[in-house]
Amino acid sequence: MDINRFRDSTAGKAIRTEHGYNAFVPNPLPPAINYDKEVVGLLSEADIALGNLSGIGVLLPNPDLLITPYVKREAVLSSSIEGTQASLSDLFYFEAANKDERKKEAKETDVVEVLNYAKAMNYGLKKLKELPLCLRIVREIHKELMRGVRGQHLTPGEFRRSQNWIGPAGCTLNNATFVPPPVHEMHQSLDNFEKFLHDKESFPGLVQCAVIHYQFEAIHPFLDGNGRVGRLLVTLFLCEREYLVYPLLYLSAFFEKYRNEYYERLQAVSEKGEWQAWIKFFLRAVAHQAKDAIDNSKIILSLLDRYRKTLRDKKSSMYAVSLLEEIFLNPFVTIPYAARKLKTSYPTAKAAVDKLKACGILSEVSDKRWGKVYRAQELLSILERK
Repeated sequence: MDINRFRDSTAGKAIRTEHGYNAFVPNPLPPAINYDKEVVGLLSEADIALGNLSGIGVLLPNPDLLITPYVKREAVLSSSIEGTQASLSDLFYFEAANKDERKKEAKETDVVEVLNYAKAMNYGLKKLKELPLCLRIVREIHKELMRGVRGQHLTPGEFRRSQNWIGPAGCTLNNATFVPPPVHEMHQSLDNFEKFLHDKESFPGLVQCAVIHYQFEAIHPFLDGNGRVGRLLVTLFLCEREYLVYPLLYLSAFFEKYRNEYYERLQAVSEKGEWQAWIKFFLRAVAHQAKDAIDNSKIILSLLDRYRKTLRDKKSSMYAVSLLEEIFLNPFVTIPYAARKLKTSYPTAKAAVDKLKACGILSEVSDKRWGKVYRAQELLSILERK
């Protein structure tokens, strides 16, 4: 790490460690932020957009119809930033067609890593009902994230006890792009980080969220999974502070689309103290993705109403109507999967699937190994829209 790139930073300092390599130690929070007219305008826009998105969730009789696919969308997109190759279709398909044998085969696949992200999100949201957002929750969601996947040997759920670094494949500590603080300094930074997490008065919440995300990435307290945990913290923070009643914001879509700028903005804070540029980027992401989630929600709910009307007109059974809601949680379905979800027999589940197929809601997907798999393509296309 070139120490000269960090000489003028107001966000921290580059140090020469006793082991002869350079590392960056972030300054204690909070930083000094200049609230120019653009920051104030973006903050207002993001606040309004989040309020509108949160309002949609409150009005839903069954918010899981949006929460479940949105959490999975966030899981896919956050994981893809780190290079995980699994699509939303892969994730839904795996869950619908899953068997014990398939679980064993997929143990090391990207799909399970993405599933873990969704599980970690749900785990964190559940823990927020018991505890404030804190380092304990951070460690526990990391443990969920790394359970049974690549990196599981890298002390999941524990802060690192050795030095890590960031850079191109094959790089060393001496030529890394960025080296987070050594272990002793890391713990000092984490103590300050947790205090700032609990501060509800000094900063506008969304600006505080942007600062928290940067600081976590700069501290990089785990040997693996830091980027994903840092993005999970954004959702958990917004839900804890009641910007969102439900986790309907898939912010990673913006970060993935502008991946290079995302990393450049974070690095520029470390190297030059460019807090303002990072905060503007973050607020744009919140406003843009909140509006996108609102638009998608309206389209999804309109589609659900149209399908319900179709089933009513066709005088469909209660099982077909119940199955309709299930496919809005997962657009892929098999007959055994439908039978489990509907808690009914195979013939009854098959009749419900056949009804949705006859109404043009489901179509068959060829799968010689696992039998017939059906897909709600119109819904899936909306969920996968970028």
